[in-house]
Amino acid sequence: MTEKEVISALKYVSRMKTEFMLSEMRNYIKSEMSVQDIYRAVHASFMDLGLDAIPAEGDFRVVRAPKGNIELTGPEKEKNEMFFQSPGVSRKLERLVEQYLEKKTGKSWDDPILMERIRRAVLSQKADYWKEGKSRKITYDKGYDVVGYLAYQFPVYFVQFQHILYRMAKEGLLKTRMKILDVGSGPGTVPLAVTDLYNRLDNHMASIYSVEMFDENLEAYRFIVPQYAAIKSRISVEEPIKADIKKLDINLIPDKLDLIVFSNVLNEIKGMDVEQKADVVKKLSEKLAPDGNIIIIEPADKVNSTQARKLILALKGVGLSIYSPCSFIWGSGCNPTECWSFEQQGDIMPTRLMKKLAECDEPYRYINTDIKYTYAILRKDKLTKIKFRVPPKAKFARLSKLEIHKGKRINVICSLMSGDLGDGKYSLYKICDGTSVKPVYAVIPLSSLTLENKLLRETKYGSVLAIENVLVKYNEANDSYNLLVGKGTVVSLVEE
Repeated sequence: MTEKEVISALKYVSRMKTEFMLSEMRNYIKSEMSVQDIYRAVHASFMDLGLDAIPAEGDFRVVRAPKGNIELTGPEKEKNEMFFQSPGVSRKLERLVEQYLEKKTGKSWDDPILMERIRRAVLSQKADYWKEGKSRKITYDKGYDVVGYLAYQFPVYFVQFQHILYRMAKEGLLKTRMKILDVGSGPGTVPLAVTDLYNRLDNHMASIYSVEMFDENLEAYRFIVPQYAAIKSRISVEEPIKADIKKLDINLIPDKLDLIVFSNVLNEIKGMDVEQKADVVKKLSEKLAPDGNIIIIEPADKVNSTQARKLILALKGVGLSIYSPCSFIWGSGCNPTECWSFEQQGDIMPTRLMKKLAECDEPYRYINTDIKYTYAILRKDKLTKIKFRVPPKAKFARLSKLEIHKGKRINVICSLMSGDLGDGKYSLYKICDGTSVKPVYAVIPLSSLTLENKLLRETKYGSVLAIENVLVKYNEANDSYNLLVGKGTVVSLVEE
C-alpha cells in the first residue's frame, strides 16, 4: 500500500473520530502494516491535519490538536525569564556536543591535542570571516570547521535565537503547533534552540525541517539534534534535506510552513548579490502559511548588518512586509543609503568546552559570550508589531527634514534601533522614523542625564520614543545627523 493511500485512510478516520488509536488504522488499509510502519507513513501529515499522536505503550493515541496561537502562562514566563537571567547551553546538550567530539576524533573531549586543533580551527574561521570580497570564503567541508563552530559560535547563536523566538511567543506570533523550516541549518543550531525553548513550554509542539549542504554539518546534526529532541516528545525532527540553497528545489519543501529561518547563513553565500538572495527568500516564502513568519538573522558588524538591511528592503520591494524591528510611524516606506542597526542582549554563560579552550596564553581569543545581532521578521499579511502612526498636525519633525533644522531644538518621534554605541563619556543610539535617508543618532552626554531623559538609555530595542527639545547637529565627517540630548530634553515612551 502506498504512503498516499495510508494518509488518505488517516484523513478518513480522523473525520469520523475525534480520538482513536493509530493501530485502528489497520481496519482501513489493505496491506499488513505494523503500528510503527503506519506511523512512519503518516507522521509528517499530522501537523497539516491538525492532529497529535501521543505515544501509548507501543501504540499512538491520535487526538485533535489544540488550535490558535501560544498564550504563555505565568509558570512558562517564569521559567523562561529565569533562563534568560543567565542563559547558556544546558548540561545535557553540552555533553552531547562533547560526545560528538569524542566520536569524531577518537579522543577525550578535553584532550590537550584536540584542544589545540580546535583553537587553530577557531582562529582560522575568525580570520576567514573578516576577509572581504572574493577572498572571503566560509565553508564547513572539513571536520574541524564544524568542531570549531560548535566550540565558539554555536553557544551564542543557540541563545540568540531563543531570545527572538521567546519574544515572538510573547507577541502571539507562535502557534500551539508549529511547522518550521531552518535554511542552512549547519549542525542544527536553530532546531536545538527551538527544542530548548519548547522544553520550557507546556503542551506546545513543533515539527522541524532543515536544509544543509555540507556533509560534515549533516553528520553533526544527525548525532546531536535527534538525541536532544528525543529528551521530551514536543519536537519532531525530520531528516535534513541535503541541498545548496542557491539551487534548492522548493518542491522538496513542505507547504504551509509557520516559520522559515535564515540564521547567520545568507551573509555566507558566495557569488550572490542582494537581489539574488532576495529571490531565494521570496521563492521559499511561497511555502509559507498566510500568517507565517520569516526570520532573517545576521551578525551585527557594520558590513553584514548594512547588507542585511539592504536585503530586507529588497524583500519589502518584492511584496513581503516587515513586522519588526522597523516601524513606519509616518506611514511611509524607508530607503536609507546605509542602515547599521542591531540588537544587543546580555552575555551567555561560557560552556565547559569554551572554558577548556581558554586555558592557554591568550584566553580572550576563545571566549565568545556577547550577543549582538541584526534581524528582521517578515510576513505576507502586512501585520506590523508597531501600530502607532504619528497623528495629523502633530508637532514633530520628520528625520528626513533635519537639514532645515540644523542648529535648532525640535521634537521628534523615532524608534530606538541599536544598543549603546558610545564610549563611556556619552551614550549614542541609532534612531529611525522610517523617513530618514542619512543615518541619525541620539547622543546623550552622561553629564546631561536627568530623570526626564534617562529613558533613552533604558528602553528596549525597537521601542518608539518621543524626544522633545533636542538639538540638531550635522556630522560632516560621517555625513549623518546627531540629536543632542540635554538636561532640558524630555524622552517618553510611545509604544514598545
